[in-house]
Order: sequence, then C-alpha cells, then structure tokens
Amino acid sequence: SFAMNGRISIKHNGARDSAGLRWTHQAQSDEILLLTPLGQTAARIYRNATEAMLDNGDRHYQDKDVESLMMQVLGWRMQLDGLHHWVLALPDGDDALVERDPLGRLAVLRQQGWEVRYLKYADKQANSLPKQMQLSREQLQITLLIDEWEWNPK
Repeated sequence: SFAMNGRISIKHNGARDSAGLRWTHQAQSDEILLLTPLGQTAARIYRNATEAMLDNGDRHYQDKDVESLMMQVLGWRMQLDGLHHWVLALPDGDDALVERDPLGRLAVLRQQGWEVRYLKYADKQANSLPKQMQLSREQLQITLLIDEWEWNPK
C-alpha cells in the first residue's frame, strides 16, 4: 500500500483542469482527494471491491466501479487498476510494450490502450520512483507530478 501527494493536470477534448492530488492505495481500496490551490478537498473519489463513490461537496455519486463513475460524472475515465502499477513504474501484467531508459527504468509503457511516458524520476538510481509522468489515451492527457511518497499509510 502507498500514499502519494502531488498535482494532476488533465486535458480532455480541448478543456484543461488541474488540482492537487492525494491518493491512498490499499490492497482492497483507493481514496483519491482532488484539492484546491489552498489545499481544501474539491472532490473525493473512493472505491472498494464492490462500489465506487465520488463526492464533490455538492453532490454524491455512486456506481459499480470507478471507471464507470468517472465517465458518468466527468466525461472521461481513468483506469485505477493499471494506474496503481504504472505510478510505481511497473507494468500491470505481461501484455505491456515497454521502452527503457539507459538505467533500465521505464521510459514509455503502452498498455490497455494507454501510453504512459515517464518524464522525470525522483533521482538517478535504477530503482527510483517516478516524479513526473504523462498518460494519454484518445482525447485525454493526464500529467502527474508526484511530490511525496508514503509507504503503508494508515
């Protein structure tokens, strides 16, 4: 399990948006907080094995999975099952096409219809974690800038 703090920028069909990000990933659940520039929660996305929920302060949404929920509310979908591997610079299974940098780290990953580009790592070590990455699929481009990692959060 992990938690990460950072920023997210989203471009979808010509529109742009950005937010602070706090993502806590556990074996059976995920919680994503999208934050305003002042650090207040603008939206909370939560999922477990049976349901997904999104609260944006005014409204509460619920669906069977987070991908369907995001499509319903936001008009685009993010694949958390793959993403929790990709943010750790790991493919989700064996069906990925990968390009590596001179240190052997992932530079580009193509999987499940997504192209993930690793733009910057935390340091120059072969086993370092991503600092900046860009995910693209169809008319959607997501940039993650990761400021902080935490292992085994409560």
